[in-house]
Amino acid sequence: MWAVFVAACLFLGGAAGTNAISDEESGVRESGRAGKIVHSGDFPEKAEENVLITAEDGGRLDPAAGREAAADVVERMKALDEVESVGDPFPSPDGKALLVPVTMKGDTENADQRVQPLLDVSASVQDDHDGLRVDEVGTGSTAKGLSETLGEDFRKAELISLPLTLLILLVVFGAIIAAGVPVVLALSCVGAAIGLSTFASHVLPETSAVGNVILLMGMAVGVDYSLFYLKREREERRAGKSHVDAIEVAAETSGHTVVVSGTTVVVAMAGLYLADEATFASLATGSIIVVAVAVLASLTVLPALLAKLGRWVDKPRVPFLWRLTMRSGESRVWPALLRPALSRPVVTLVVSVGALLLLAVPALDMKLKQPGSDDLSRDIPVVQAMDRLTEHFPSKGTVHQVAVRAPADQAGEVRSALEGLLERTAKDGRFAHDSTPTIKESANHRVHTVDVGTPYAPKSEGARDSLDLLRDWVPQAMADVPDTESAVGGKVAQGVDFTGHLEERMPWVVGFVLLLTFVTMVMIFRSPAVALSAILLNLLSAAAAFGVLVAVFQNTWAEGILDFTSSGAVVSWLPLFLFVVLFGLSMDYHVFVVSRIREAALEGATTKVAVREGITRSAGVVTSAAIVMVGVFAIFGTLSMVEFKQLGVGLAAAILLDAVIIRIYVLPALMTALGKWNWWPGKVSGGSGGPASVPDRAESARRHPEEQPRYASFASPQQYGQPYQQGGRPQQEAQPGRHRRDASRPDYYQP
Repeated sequence: MWAVFVAACLFLGGAAGTNAISDEESGVRESGRAGKIVHSGDFPEKAEENVLITAEDGGRLDPAAGREAAADVVERMKALDEVESVGDPFPSPDGKALLVPVTMKGDTENADQRVQPLLDVSASVQDDHDGLRVDEVGTGSTAKGLSETLGEDFRKAELISLPLTLLILLVVFGAIIAAGVPVVLALSCVGAAIGLSTFASHVLPETSAVGNVILLMGMAVGVDYSLFYLKREREERRAGKSHVDAIEVAAETSGHTVVVSGTTVVVAMAGLYLADEATFASLATGSIIVVAVAVLASLTVLPALLAKLGRWVDKPRVPFLWRLTMRSGESRVWPALLRPALSRPVVTLVVSVGALLLLAVPALDMKLKQPGSDDLSRDIPVVQAMDRLTEHFPSKGTVHQVAVRAPADQAGEVRSALEGLLERTAKDGRFAHDSTPTIKESANHRVHTVDVGTPYAPKSEGARDSLDLLRDWVPQAMADVPDTESAVGGKVAQGVDFTGHLEERMPWVVGFVLLLTFVTMVMIFRSPAVALSAILLNLLSAAAAFGVLVAVFQNTWAEGILDFTSSGAVVSWLPLFLFVVLFGLSMDYHVFVVSRIREAALEGATTKVAVREGITRSAGVVTSAAIVMVGVFAIFGTLSMVEFKQLGVGLAAAILLDAVIIRIYVLPALMTALGKWNWWPGKVSGGSGGPASVPDRAESARRHPEEQPRYASFASPQQYGQPYQQGGRPQQEAQPGRHRRDASRPDYYQP
């Protein structure tokens, strides 16, 4: 049934097609209004290419050789079926280049798939003219060049990440089938979610990055949830239970944890809807779908698969790794690591929190900017061609788009006002003067647009100054034309407006996530202390991760290591997206670890013993999941685009800090220091003392049933757990076999 479900999602999703976000829907503030004005004009979109002819050595272009090559380009381009028209060649102001404008047939959406014949012509002209370089830059050629480079990046990342994940899981389980189950399950969840997201796109339009986010989130939570389940099932089998009983116990414990974890991730991702921006809404939808599918898979097909595999789940065994994973006895490593937090909780808490706050300090100087062409690796051939084009023809680089909408009978006045505006820009050095801007008029004469170039890079202060100046001049130019609506858009404007919009909306998103997470955790654990500590610890790890991100990417010391050029800023969409993802994924671990601690406390262990046993028992699966995620996220740091580098480094740093400092030092120290107040106002037994005499919980339940806590209507931990002996040590179950439900015993999860 699961296989049919996944296949149906993929097939039906492909049949439905994707409803992509349009420029009109993706803009915010003034640039968003400009996009809507342009869209209302219904201008025909044509894919335009620019053939740039320069000297091969970068020096002055020989006029005769340049004209000969340009004539050759014009003749050959006109002969192509893909070309609609070819303009006359014109020289650059510095005399070092010639430019031949070419307009392709068809729309711009699939121009990259039809541009290859034009690229072949440009390459053949260069081969026929020694000493000249012939570059082609435009709608189709740029998209094709970037998609090929980035596609190769992602293919390499996938080729590395899947074997790396399998290798780590092989070390964790020591058996090939057990290592393969989480990966196969996660990939099936990704496939189903991609199909379902195409249906959702007809309600909330989809951005092109959704597929990458679904893959990232799906592999993370899919592998995590399977790890939780498989490790608990194996632990129960080692304790003497039958295979089916072990699966039932895993369902009642780890299955419950998966539902809780999935809920917290969904709550966190839902906060992105409050960003009030189409791209974030699309990313939230994709993430929520893949997490929901992963939870569904963990509750249905995973236990079914384990039941069907039986003992085969531990075959074929890798001899050395199998012996390593099946070692008996208590680990010596984790108790030693936990000793500072358990023996001196306050000191450990102060030192570890201080270290994280120190890491977070650089985040106070975080600067946000939208990614642009200047963030791309200069090793990409098409980027090098873009640099040469904008060097000789600045108006082809950074461009502001002025859009005006007015009644059709005022078209003449609007055109006159725009001509006056262009005369003003022609006298100012903050705008490009290598060509005369062309005013475009819609077929209904209501919308006019004009592109005004600037000689500065998109993220430079000069580009921002020219935008501010133009936004002051446009209303002045239109002041005498009644009933007009005007706005200035373009890449620079979109970046400025998007960053400002996020800074305005971020407090709402963060507040929503924190509030909903607090309410969810209180409902789950019946403890405000656990809920509040979960939020504070996740905020702490997120702040430290942001500090690492700023320290790496707003400075230049790591440029050689990660192969990027620092722009002195963090990509503007990243902090908000990173926050909700980190909050959701960190809650996965937090819920899993605290659930094991609480399970031990319900068995009658003191707080210190419960913390030690809960973290020690969960350390293997949490560490394994963290290693998988850190490895996969770190691969994103090797990609060409700076936003993916920042995403990978930020996620990897956060998960590493969370798994090492938070789970080993901060969490146990905090819970040990709080003692019995961890579970207030509940009646979970367990004081702040050490591992003194602890009564058997079954005996306690028999004598004082009215004092026992009641939580979910599944099975009580003692029915499948290990009761504590004197000193808080778990004792082995004497007789294996099915656990029996006893109505006189307290239920673990019933409200």
